[in-house]
Amino acid sequence: MEKQLSKVCGADIHKRFLVATILSRDGTKVTDRFGMVLDDLLKFKEWVKENQCEQVAIESTGVYWVPLYSVLEDCVPVIVANPYKIKHIPGRKTDLRDAEWIAELCLNGLIEPSRIFPKEDRELRTLTRARESLIKNKTQLKNRIHQALEYSCIKLSSAFSDIFGKSGMHI
Repeated sequence: MEKQLSKVCGADIHKRFLVATILSRDGTKVTDRFGMVLDDLLKFKEWVKENQCEQVAIESTGVYWVPLYSVLEDCVPVIVANPYKIKHIPGRKTDLRDAEWIAELCLNGLIEPSRIFPKEDRELRTLTRARESLIKNKTQLKNRIHQALEYSCIKLSSAFSDIFGKSGMHI
């Protein structure tokens, strides 16, 4: 059986701000709003530590969760939740309600955490994805040049095996 937590924080993250609610097993609720710049995230980290939260739960909203996760990962366990799996009853949706809902789910152990790679692996994955993207862009540009040349009846590809090789670039 899982250890029950007594105090957790749920955060609803946006591009420019986050709304966080700390929820205790005794029903105590504390809510605050923080910016998403580094200074504000560090204030949020101190707020979480001051309130002795045992865990923080956040939605994996775009890439907005990454800076918050990076700031918190060394001081408190963080659960990154798939938004699809924690949606609640439809109705009037507010940032405050979302933060409370995430905190409530976390307090009761109802969030299945997303798989987050260790820091070193995340950095490597970021670099390899960037490289893959650059190679894809380079290939697309070469294909567009081939197409433009063919469209203009310039048949360099029939004379050279690689129009981007040494001879092709010289011409």
